[in-house]
Amino acid sequence: MVVIMRKLAKPAGLSRKELTHERIVEVAARAIRRSGYDGTGVADIMKEAGLTHGGFYAHFASRDALLAEAADRAGADAVALAARIAAAAPPGQALHNIMQAYFSDEHIAAIEKGCPVSALGSEMPRQAPEVRRVATTHIKEMIDLVARQMADWGQPEAHERAMALVCGLIGTTIMARAVDDSRLSQALRAATLKQFLPADG
Repeated sequence: MVVIMRKLAKPAGLSRKELTHERIVEVAARAIRRSGYDGTGVADIMKEAGLTHGGFYAHFASRDALLAEAADRAGADAVALAARIAAAAPPGQALHNIMQAYFSDEHIAAIEKGCPVSALGSEMPRQAPEVRRVATTHIKEMIDLVARQMADWGQPEAHERAMALVCGLIGTTIMARAVDDSRLSQALRAATLKQFLPADG
């Protein structure tokens, strides 16, 4: 089974300040998914990154600026991973592989490393405009990626079906994580797969 939380390679040739900035963003991207936007404090992020609280403003103008960059990182990673899964899939299997990875036990269990929309969706309406803007960008990217896998569907049918599928992925994942019954969690995911994939998919 495809692993949904694979890490992306870090860019080479960065300065010490840039590497520190990357570390803060990486920690924050995990923290917002683990604890929510409101549960993520600057002091906690800096401590987890191994830095002092006082160094924060050398990298970010505000907490919202950090949250926006963390959301951008988490969203970009999720879309990039889905794109890699699609590219590696045999012909006609891209959607199947994306959905199987998204609904994997590993992705359901590891909220801090998975899709930020399924982890944070209910909080997004209350966030600063810059945070919502980057989230919207990556949601659109995911819909477009899914639509491209529907080569047999014309526009706007493929785009509409892709929107429904992405909503199904996110909503089902929220429900599968919410329940304390593992059999129900599995059944919810299986039901959504059945609705969106052909019987032999």
